[in-house]
Amino acid sequence: MTSLSPADAEQLRLAFQRCRDMDGTLNEQLRAYADASREFFPAYGEAVDRLVARLNGNGGGETAPLPDDPMPPFMLPDENGALVTLSSLLEHGPVAVMFFRGHWCPYCRLNVRAVVQARGRIEAMGARIVAIMPETQGYTRQLKADSGAPFPILTDLDNGYALSLNLAIWLDTEIQHLLSHQDMAKYHGNDGWMLPIPAVFVVGRDGIVKARFVDPDFRKRMEIDDLLAALESAGREN
Repeated sequence: MTSLSPADAEQLRLAFQRCRDMDGTLNEQLRAYADASREFFPAYGEAVDRLVARLNGNGGGETAPLPDDPMPPFMLPDENGALVTLSSLLEHGPVAVMFFRGHWCPYCRLNVRAVVQARGRIEAMGARIVAIMPETQGYTRQLKADSGAPFPILTDLDNGYALSLNLAIWLDTEIQHLLSHQDMAKYHGNDGWMLPIPAVFVVGRDGIVKARFVDPDFRKRMEIDDLLAALESAGREN
């Protein structure tokens, strides 16, 4: 197993910038970055393929809340330490509850950026976004500042809420070695190497899940047009 060299890390940084600035849908940007990652960090791409196959074989994420299920409530701190509840967000309209791996994840950064770019359309329909990730508040603040996100980014310390939704996964020792250039213990406040499967749950004002996107392959995300359509539909139901 080979960790990421400084030269390849720089190539990936440049590839991220190219993918971020390219025209195309979110998933086109994500695929372009995944292709670049395979070129400059092939060992990681192959390890992720094995991880995804294992998760799919275990039904990863399948038992998370489904459409027509009630969305379990949460009370989690935002980037400033203020507690945010699902019920308070739903007072104003439908909510997209979005799980991210962390500020360090380029796929998450591309995803957050695409959602931020759609903020005008989301706000116009009276909908809200809330992001949840397992990092401490210093890093949720960093992601919020870097992305210009107008929505709260909540800390799910030790993946407690993600675990309750059957979304939390353990990164095996192969992945841990390949990600050793990332200080996960510092980001998470623990050395458990647990991450959520990135997911989106569109929740109506009645607290019921109207749509969801859950894929054990973190390189794939809910397309922005699909997110907007689900939020608009949820808004019409309430």
